[in-house]
Amino acid sequence: MREQVERRAPAPDLRDVFLCHAWDDRQGAAKELHDLLEARGVKVWFSEKDIALGEPFLREIDRGLAKSRVGIVLVTANFLKRIHGHSIADKELSVLLHGGKLVPIIHGTTFAELNEESPMLASRNGLNTAENSMADVATKLADLVSVRISDEK
Repeated sequence: MREQVERRAPAPDLRDVFLCHAWDDRQGAAKELHDLLEARGVKVWFSEKDIALGEPFLREIDRGLAKSRVGIVLVTANFLKRIHGHSIADKELSVLLHGGKLVPIIHGTTFAELNEESPMLASRNGLNTAENSMADVATKLADLVSVRISDEK
């Protein structure tokens, strides 16, 4: 473990996507989506790898939000519970809703359940893992990012 911390390279400033997720999903669905996106060449801001030990959690999230092209919100049952309690996921969602590109990814829940909790997020066009595999979702997001990068040039 110590070697991992010592060898950690500085992360690039600009990221393709910011992955917003519930803390409870960080080892499961969020990590799976992160890994699939990175395997497709997408630079992902993900709290599990981008916040070093001893760093101020909220300030690092703020930097990640500011330096990401697209926001992805992984909407799970855990996420829907978290946005009620003024959690970090709730704060991230507020910032992402204020910004431009935002894509909800429904996983293990429904758009109807999302709409009950966050009509603003539910109003965004998104993807559902009940209709597309997580790998297909990652491919579609990678395509979106490549279009977004092309538009910026």
